[in-house]
Amino acid sequence: MQQTRVAVVGSANMDLVGTAAALPRPGETVLGSDFVMLPGGKGANQAVAAVRAGASCVFLGAIGSDAFGVTLRARITAAGVDTAHLRVEYGSSGVALVMVGGAGENAILVTPGANEAFTGLTEDELAAVREADVLVAQLEVPVETVIAAALAARSAGTRVVLNAAPARPVPAELLAAVDLLVVNETEAHALTGRAADEPAALLELVPRAVLTLGGHGAWYVERDRPAVHVPAVKVDVVDTTAAGDAFTAALAVAWGEGRELVEAVHWAAAAGAACVRKLGASVALPRRVEIDELFSRPA
Repeated sequence: MQQTRVAVVGSANMDLVGTAAALPRPGETVLGSDFVMLPGGKGANQAVAAVRAGASCVFLGAIGSDAFGVTLRARITAAGVDTAHLRVEYGSSGVALVMVGGAGENAILVTPGANEAFTGLTEDELAAVREADVLVAQLEVPVETVIAAALAARSAGTRVVLNAAPARPVPAELLAAVDLLVVNETEAHALTGRAADEPAALLELVPRAVLTLGGHGAWYVERDRPAVHVPAVKVDVVDTTAAGDAFTAALAVAWGEGRELVEAVHWAAAAGAACVRKLGASVALPRRVEIDELFSRPA
């Protein structure tokens, strides 16, 4: 089987992660139990996840000129991601403040830093997109950058997977270039204004979509085909922070390998389940052997 070539356009952040028995309410201070500092950002997470799922991956994004930026580049490169096109912008790197509660739920505040300056893709960056089998993008960098990457991918026959997160309006120009949309309930509502029990509404925007429902699995919908529900893989949940990133990356890798999309969604669900068993974002992203183990587990 040929290795999938993935290009990821997105954010890189330093994640400052604290855990506590319960998340604080507004105005409340709680005592935490653990703290870790880990590389993150949806773009960097999905790039690392793609490599661990068995792909080769080039990451297009920006880090700051601060100490966080040095660490981010070193960690992402060490994970096997091609960072030759990773820019350095003067100033701070993106930072995510992550609070994780005892049941695995989380609250996240992101300050974008260098990610906001990631604009004006160069010809070399666009060439890296065109040479990939699949482009994976999110919405934590300027949408103009995502549009430019998606149009370059479309012109070269590279499949475009958009993880429309965080929830925000998406220009019609970008949606028209998307082959597969991946959203959770909040993001789906932001795009369609419909309830989460209407996944087919996403097909008014794109030809194919996956609606993720956490512990309730996911819906795969495609024009002119019946909707398919894919159940979640049951595991003990520790931290859900990077589950969506593991899911999206594994889905892109499996589709690039030539799997039917329904099977790819099942494999992606196994990746998400493998991820939530560990604390943290990038460190929890599962390797292919872990995904395969859960994927082959009897229902």
